[in-house]
Amino acid sequence: MKKQKLKRKYKLNKKMMIAISIVVLIILGYCLYKVVALVQNPTNTFSVEQGKIYQEEEATGYIIREETVVKGNNYKNGMVQIKTEGERVAKNEPIFRYYSSGEENLKKKIAELDSKIDEAMAGEKELFTSDIKAIEKQIEETIASLVGVNNMQTIREAKKEISNGITKKAKIAGDYSPAGSYLKKLINERKKYENQLNSGTEHLKAPISGVVSYKVDGYEEILSPSNFNNLSKETLKKLNIKTGQVVADSTESGKIINNFECYIACILNSEQAKEAKLSSSVKIRLPNNAEVLSTIEYISHEDDDTILVLKLSEQVQELVSYRKISFDIIWWSHSGKKVPISAIGKEQKGDNEIYYVVRTRAGYQDKILVKVTKQNEKYSIVENYTNAELLELGYSAEELKSRKTLTLYDEILKKPE
Repeated sequence: MKKQKLKRKYKLNKKMMIAISIVVLIILGYCLYKVVALVQNPTNTFSVEQGKIYQEEEATGYIIREETVVKGNNYKNGMVQIKTEGERVAKNEPIFRYYSSGEENLKKKIAELDSKIDEAMAGEKELFTSDIKAIEKQIEETIASLVGVNNMQTIREAKKEISNGITKKAKIAGDYSPAGSYLKKLINERKKYENQLNSGTEHLKAPISGVVSYKVDGYEEILSPSNFNNLSKETLKKLNIKTGQVVADSTESGKIINNFECYIACILNSEQAKEAKLSSSVKIRLPNNAEVLSTIEYISHEDDDTILVLKLSEQVQELVSYRKISFDIIWWSHSGKKVPISAIGKEQKGDNEIYYVVRTRAGYQDKILVKVTKQNEKYSIVENYTNAELLELGYSAEELKSRKTLTLYDEILKKPE
């Protein structure tokens, strides 16, 4: 008897376990369904917010500038920069020079003579003229002013000033010292080598005013504002330039750049590019995320593509290091109440097709008529109609008595029926 009871109890427990397992499986299945549905469609509503939509296009562009290359005869000797990269210069101002033949040897001889001059002057303890004291004070002040200075032009000028001061001091010492004839001999010998050094160097001056750059890549004449008519798909695609590559500094030449404006030439195949008009404005987003206004300066159509040249007056200096960049063209942007395109329905009113959204509030749903002012692939900017506009579209005064309007943060259905 006891055995039968245990058997019945076991069967009952087994049935209960099966039932519980089925219930658990059903619940898990429902939860999984909800999770999948939530992932696929996180919510059936959308909160209306103040937003902005764009019509953008990715592009690759070639930088075109007004550039004048400066190159001398002794370019194989190597060069010394007098003006630094990005420094503004006036016409005829020295910008760099080439090393002279045997320059290192001459510099070595001058340095040796400087040491001999210092030794000769150190032996003259009794030389304390006011002129020498003034020069020494000036040299000390110049050295002190260089603390923390990184500008190479300032350092070069200070070095030259110190060297001139030492030479003046030596000349004065030569006139007053018992060993003056020896000092004069050293000074004259140094002057001879210095003259040889200066006469053998070739100084290059700015042919025009502008900004100095040593990033010479050989495309200065091809990519010139005077050659817009020669631009073609074939010409641009044949240029062996990597997008985003920094142009290396030249060791043979420099150039003067107009840093007030530059141009970007690009090949596009969008409808917006085909419909673009000369002199119209378009905003572009550069690689540094700066958004600047540009003007369409040149248009050429080839097959299904359009070559556009955009003129920039901002961020010009930031583009000096590049010849080819990736950027975005923002054909238009529009602000207002932003809603997904999928949330907009249509209804026919006479001959007119009217847009609407469905607002859900406290369990109630209301159809709200809206006009679409701008639209891209995903979103629309909408506005409320005025009563006068709706009356003109064919709605009666009676229909408009209970009409609702759309406000910010309203919840609307993503897919109205």
